[in-house]
Amino acid sequence: MSTNTQYTFKDFKSDQQVRWCPGCGDIAIMNAIQKAMAQLDIPIENYAVVSGIGCSSRFPYYMSTYGFHGIHGRAGALASGVKCANPNLSVWQITGDGDAMAIGGNHFIHEIRRNIDLNVILFNNQIYGLTKGQYSPTSLLGQVTKTSPYGTIERPFEPGELVIGSQGTFFARSIDNNLNMNTEICIEAEKHKGTAVVEILQNCVIFNDGAYDYLTDKEHKEDRQIYLKDGEPMIFGKNKDKGLILEGMNLKVVKIGENGITEKEILVHNAKDPKPYLQLMLINMKYPEFPVAFGVIRQVEAKNYDMVLHQQIAEVKQKSPLKSMDDLLASGDTWVVE
Repeated sequence: MSTNTQYTFKDFKSDQQVRWCPGCGDIAIMNAIQKAMAQLDIPIENYAVVSGIGCSSRFPYYMSTYGFHGIHGRAGALASGVKCANPNLSVWQITGDGDAMAIGGNHFIHEIRRNIDLNVILFNNQIYGLTKGQYSPTSLLGQVTKTSPYGTIERPFEPGELVIGSQGTFFARSIDNNLNMNTEICIEAEKHKGTAVVEILQNCVIFNDGAYDYLTDKEHKEDRQIYLKDGEPMIFGKNKDKGLILEGMNLKVVKIGENGITEKEILVHNAKDPKPYLQLMLINMKYPEFPVAFGVIRQVEAKNYDMVLHQQIAEVKQKSPLKSMDDLLASGDTWVVE
């Protein structure tokens, strides 16, 4: 259903006082999502925002849409139920690295596997912020936290790897302080028919401040980030003179103009390639050897669960001789009690 109403981002703000810490990356992410919603041709009453537990999960309170604040780790199950019950809704699941990939890990991988048509916005601050600074499934190896005073000894999850491993059809990555990029990606996520997972690297100013400073530093960020766009060469750098090539089975950063490298040698991003091998390599690029990949990294077509579910229901109804409760009660062996 479309609308002729012209919304602005203010239409999506509720009257509730925002209680995130001043400077929290959640605020910038919320502004980007509200801006994206205003640009989509969807009536405001057709939006539903679902969350679990965590700082990010306060989100529904601040949205002038339908919302559901669930319990820890269960946002995926709730969002799946909402979408399957009413496929006309635009469903946005707001979750964090702990909520999605620790207690909610099983729900997370299975909603992706089912390819339910909803948007999973994963705030990744590499820490448990709401419960005051314990390490999370994405905390870095060796990271010192309240529950790892001598450094974590666990290898962190890479959210994009979980998406690929769960047969995901859409994965994008962004960072909290880039409003325009977040807005563009969220619009693409909503347009995608299937589970769209958007990981947004988010700074926690209290318990993990500066986790992404190496990426957001104004002087160096253009050399440490690459914004991928489908069909465009993988070029980056302050002077747009760096790029990615394949050397054997591995990615390599090269400088255009050196050693005979021209723009023609630079890889062209193909988000629509059903084979995820190169996309997986892009997801796993780490600084300082590589720039960190942002943008829509994977976007492929596949049947989505809610659409197939309702098609199946319609087909069963069409073939069934039972059209009402009276038909059911009068079917099979019946007896008259006098």
